[in-house]
Amino acid sequence: MYARDNVAGANERQQRRPGDAEVAAAVDMLRMLGDGTRLRLMCLLSEGEHDVTTLVTAVGVARPAVSQHLAKLRLAGLVTVRRDGRRALYTARGGHVRRLVSEVLNAAAHRVTGEPEHD
Repeated sequence: MYARDNVAGANERQQRRPGDAEVAAAVDMLRMLGDGTRLRLMCLLSEGEHDVTTLVTAVGVARPAVSQHLAKLRLAGLVTVRRDGRRALYTARGGHVRRLVSEVLNAAAHRVTGEPEHD
C-alpha cells in the first residue's frame, strides 16, 4: 500500500501536483529561509510581533542588515508588518509559515542530535 492510495480525507490540493507558480513561490520562500540571519528572524517572528530594535538585539546584527532581511522576507510573503504609531511590528505570516519554520528547525535538531525521525 502506498501513501497515494490512501486519499480518503485528502483535499484537492493534496491530491494534485503543484503548478509552476506554486513551485516558484515555494522556491522563493525556501531560498529566504536558507540564510541563517533570516531563519533566526523567522523563528522570533513565529513567536509573535517584534519591532526592528528588538530583532536587532535578539539576533545581534546591525539595524540596516535586519531591515534589509525583513524587506526580503516581506517580498517573499513570509512576513507581515503592522504600524503602531511610528513603530513597525513584524510577524510571521500565518500558520503555514510558522509551521514551515518550526518543521525545518525540528528536522535540523534531529539531524544534529541523531534522534530518529518521526512518521
